Amino acid sequence: MNGANLRCIALVFIACSSAVLDAAGEQAPADNLRKRAHAVRVGDGSIHLDGRLDEDAWRTAPALTEFVQQEPVEGEPATDAMEVRFVYDDDALYIGARMSSSGPVQAPMGRRDDGERAEHLMVSLDTYLDRRTAYSFGVTASGVRLDEYHPSDNNDWRSSDEGFDPVWEAHTSADGSGWTAELWIPFSQLRFNDRRPQVWGLNVQRWVPSRNEQVYWALVPRTERGWASRFGDLHGIDGIGPSRRLELLPYAAGSSQVVGGRDVNNPFNGGANLGGRVGLDLKVGLGSNLTLEATANPDFGQVEGDPAEVNLSDFETFFSERRPFFVERSRLIVGNVNNYFYSRRIGARPAGRAAGDFADYPGASTILGAAKLTGRLSSGTSIGALGAVTAGEFARTFTANADLPGSGRQDTFGRVQVAPRTIYGVARVEQEFGSGGSTWSVMTTAMHRDLEPGAPLAALLTRNAFTFSGDSVIRLNGGEYEVTAFSGISYVEGEAPAITRLQRASARYLQRPDAGYLRYDPRRTTLSGNKSGVRIERRNGRHWLWQASSQIETPEFETNDLGRFTSGDGITGNAEIKYRETVPGRWYRNYSVSLGTRNEWTFGGVQQERSAASRLDLTWPNFWFAEVEGEVAFRAQDAFLTRGGPSMQTPRRWGVDLQAGNNRSSQTRVVQRIEYGRDEDGGLQFEIGASVSMQPAPQWSLSLDPSYGREVNTQQFVTARGDGGAATYGGRYIFASVDRSTWAAEVRLSYTFKPDLTLDFYAEPFAASGRYGDFGELAAASSRLMRRYGDQGTTLGLLPNLSRIVTDGAATFTLPNRDFHVQSFRSNLVLKWEWRPGSTFYFVWQQNRTEEEALSRRISIGDMFSSPGARGDNFFAIKASFWLAP
Repeated sequence: MNGANLRCIALVFIACSSAVLDAAGEQAPADNLRKRAHAVRVGDGSIHLDGRLDEDAWRTAPALTEFVQQEPVEGEPATDAMEVRFVYDDDALYIGARMSSSGPVQAPMGRRDDGERAEHLMVSLDTYLDRRTAYSFGVTASGVRLDEYHPSDNNDWRSSDEGFDPVWEAHTSADGSGWTAELWIPFSQLRFNDRRPQVWGLNVQRWVPSRNEQVYWALVPRTERGWASRFGDLHGIDGIGPSRRLELLPYAAGSSQVVGGRDVNNPFNGGANLGGRVGLDLKVGLGSNLTLEATANPDFGQVEGDPAEVNLSDFETFFSERRPFFVERSRLIVGNVNNYFYSRRIGARPAGRAAGDFADYPGASTILGAAKLTGRLSSGTSIGALGAVTAGEFARTFTANADLPGSGRQDTFGRVQVAPRTIYGVARVEQEFGSGGSTWSVMTTAMHRDLEPGAPLAALLTRNAFTFSGDSVIRLNGGEYEVTAFSGISYVEGEAPAITRLQRASARYLQRPDAGYLRYDPRRTTLSGNKSGVRIERRNGRHWLWQASSQIETPEFETNDLGRFTSGDGITGNAEIKYRETVPGRWYRNYSVSLGTRNEWTFGGVQQERSAASRLDLTWPNFWFAEVEGEVAFRAQDAFLTRGGPSMQTPRRWGVDLQAGNNRSSQTRVVQRIEYGRDEDGGLQFEIGASVSMQPAPQWSLSLDPSYGREVNTQQFVTARGDGGAATYGGRYIFASVDRSTWAAEVRLSYTFKPDLTLDFYAEPFAASGRYGDFGELAAASSRLMRRYGDQGTTLGLLPNLSRIVTDGAATFTLPNRDFHVQSFRSNLVLKWEWRPGSTFYFVWQQNRTEEEALSRRISIGDMFSSPGARGDNFFAIKASFWLAP
């Protein structure tokens, strides 16, 4: 990185720091100015939970009645009256609410946590009174429960934990004047400090989709991202202490896997392939603040599958975690920097190899057991820790030799280890300081594999991996400004072949011939690196928001044994400034315009990225929206395109992304999107799609996400050879232009029999094709010039099997046919019945069908629709879990 660039980054941070120190803005309300609510103790059994509010106990509690709009007119009184009351007994908090309605109530049914298009009530509780964390419990007018956990003081959806699924109940009732709701929240499902009396932060929301009206008891202004810091207070709860929280969730499951296109010679496929298992989940309260969760032999058979993809890059695709044990309260463990812990490493598919005519290969590593400790102490210290053990996995192999006449050889069965027993651990401690939600935290992760020295797996996998990191979030001026700083180290150890594999992996390519600052040594048995960064941001403000950030990732940083990491060797400097208007005008409800820039250099000073982007977000008076984003990327270098060879230049490119949609609360919601981009070498990026969701009847929900995309990549890596010229350091780096087309659709259909009994269907028909052409090799390092085969003294021929044969002087070599034509169909049908609080019955039918051929024909929409006819597997499972609590 040259001196001018460093000076620019330094000036940006100096300016931002000065603005932070000199800023003056709106503070969070002082405690003596916060709104107050009061809860009243009632006798056990005083409330019969039916949603009708006809018990005498409700008349003893004062009602909250002063509610104001955030939308559509901030600060104006709510259109319809509301009354919300709080009572409690020894075991639970009860919330009773009456919502008057001057018009029809929009209340379609849906599955748990699906309430965007339904009128609903939401009550948020800051039980630690830390002005930072909160639980939210809600219910739609049709009785569907909503719940989430807020681990930080942010009111956007990205900062909430929707995997939070405690055991509680809610019931509703409708009459001519509106609807009523009763909520029962056991104290055993909450964490709070052991103090007498209790004072909790409180807010109450009502969403009325027919009017796009968002109502608050304690208003959170549209221009602020704060959440729990803006709450009022709930007083009156006294005489409760730590409950004896012990929950057991045993389960029993049976399954059958029917493999399509069964080969009768395969001894491992018996047709039905029946299976069964039992397991146990345990949750124990440690005092009032901490919870220990453990699982033995967990089952995730009801979890939705990953979407189909065709990945032509050398980088891993990271899919979202869906397993409930790892999702709930995960934000406390993952932290503010998401490189260090990626829970899908635990139980992932084994990496070892198994050779034979047939192999019975495990699709995942068995999790023998896992435990998680989470909670927050009265000192403001949050704790998150997780440990897990996966079993050593073996693949059974079969080699048929009986067809060799007179050989005397017998069919051979084998057993080969494909994954060692592995121990995982992660722990994170976060401490709040000051009164504005500032925090510092430390985190460590560890992984150990039981690998025998010299064993095949020891040459493939590392033996030990360790990380240690820390971060701090400093909020100034009532949360208007935020400074985030972080730093961490990684260390991995193993036998030399395993560490060599990491050095040559796509995350670093330390063997690059033009990067003399890198250290590549095939004798190494350890690897260590660092990641550090800082970000300064103005979070709240009437009009102007901005952020600036810088980050470094050393070439040898590595977290993929328990985390997620794509590529290192980077120094970034990014900045963005945004202007917004949140007060509605004649032709808009709100809008924002932003301008940003991204820059990245290698540790050798080579610029890897240089781009600028602008974005417009606009909401019309009728709550329809439009988003337009444009980006320009200038020529730069890419140290990873040649996959271990010298750096290669990337062309100038530009792109535009458009999205538009109607009111998010509409019964039929439509969002359209189109993306178009080109580069100076003829590259193309085009995608068009739509998201349509509708509720044709109160109990039915349907969503469709069809899309079509075409991409022309003129720099698609094909292979590398060692007989190149001096201009490319003796290597021959072969590329092609690939023309890809993809048709895909996601279909979701749900039927809600009642709020606790749902039938959900998910399907993804998918088809993709790729056609390779314009083969050639990199002419010189640091350029993008190509020596096209068939020109410049070379010849290119086509063989009968559609492979290409290339001659270049004395060299002759063959390039296999890489054209592809893929059809895939994945589906998941789940019947879920919570037959009593916390106890659930599942019936699951999953399909996974795929076919792939080496065809040069471009895929069509008909191929996508015919994908359900591809060969594949069917998986059936029945599972019942039982919630037991004293």
